[in-house]
Amino acid sequence: MRDKIEPIQPAARDKKLFCFGYGYTASFLGERLREFGWKIAGTTTDPDKRAFLKQSGIDAMLYDQTHTINDPFETFADVTHVLISIPPGADGDPVVDAHGFDIASMPNIEWVGYLSTTGVYGNQDGNWIDEKAATEPTSRRGSLRLRAEQQWNFLHLNDGLPLHIFRLSGIYGPGRSAIDSVRAGTARRIDKPGHVFNRIHVDDIVQALIGSMNKPNPGAIYNLSDDMPSPSHEVVTFACNLIGIDAPPMTEFEQTEMAPIVRSFYKDNKRIKNDRLKNELGVTLLHPDFRSGLQACLEIDDDTAAFLRFEDKEQSAGK
Repeated sequence: MRDKIEPIQPAARDKKLFCFGYGYTASFLGERLREFGWKIAGTTTDPDKRAFLKQSGIDAMLYDQTHTINDPFETFADVTHVLISIPPGADGDPVVDAHGFDIASMPNIEWVGYLSTTGVYGNQDGNWIDEKAATEPTSRRGSLRLRAEQQWNFLHLNDGLPLHIFRLSGIYGPGRSAIDSVRAGTARRIDKPGHVFNRIHVDDIVQALIGSMNKPNPGAIYNLSDDMPSPSHEVVTFACNLIGIDAPPMTEFEQTEMAPIVRSFYKDNKRIKNDRLKNELGVTLLHPDFRSGLQACLEIDDDTAAFLRFEDKEQSAGK
C-alpha cells in the first residue's frame, strides 16, 4: 500500500481565479484555492446556479450567447488567473471570440489555462503517446477542441497570452463515476478486445492545474491521464464489486445497441503518457488507477452533493 500522498498546494496566496464555465472541474479547483485565501469568480448559464454560487461565496455571473461580460476591464482588473472550460461551438471557442483580446491585454493576468481533450489525438491504434504526438482528431468534438486550442495559441504567440493547454482524458470523480452509473442501472459491460479508455480523477486535474500555476510555462501542453488505461468493462466490474452489486452481463461491441455519440468513443484507441505532468509539474497522482479513484468516490460531502444537483440540472437542460 502506498504512503498517503499530500496534494500539491498553491505557492501563492490571495490571488483571484476567474473561471469561464464554473462547472464540475472548476468547482473542485475553486474550493481548493479558497482554502489558501484565493478569491473565485466564474460564469454559469443557469440563474439558479448563479444564486447558489453567490450564496457560497463565488462571484458568479451569467454567460452565454446572450450574456457576455459588459465591462471586461473592470471584471478582470484584479484577476490573476483565468481558466477556460466552456466547450467550443461550431463557430469556434465562444470565449476567445468575445473576450480573448480583453484577457490578453490585461497585464495583471499571470496564468491562463485551457481545458482541452485527448480526443485531439484521434485514433493511435492502442499505442502509448505523449504531447508530441500528431493531432489527428477523428470526431467532431476532437476537431472543435483542436480548433479552440489553435485560437487560444494564436493569442499566446501574437499577444503574449500566458496560455497553458491541458488535454484531459475522461473525467470522473464524486458524483460522476462508474459507481453512479452502476447505481442508476445504466452501466454496461461492453467487450471490444484490445480497446482501452484513458481517465483522470478530478482531484488529480486540480493538482495539475495548481502545479502549473506554481510553475508557469506559457505555451506548454500537458496530458492529464492516470497510469492505467483500461477497458471500460473492467471499471464497471470493479465498481459493482465495490458496492456489492452483481455486474451486468458482458456484450460484444458489434452486437450492442448504443447512441452514435457513445459508439464514437470506441473509434479512438490510445494510451496516454503523463510523464510531463509528473516531471515538469511535480505531480504525484493521488489516484494512479481507477481502483484508487473509485474507492475515493465513495466519500462525498453534502456541499459537493448540493453542487452536483445544479450540474445535473444544467446538463439535463442541454446547456
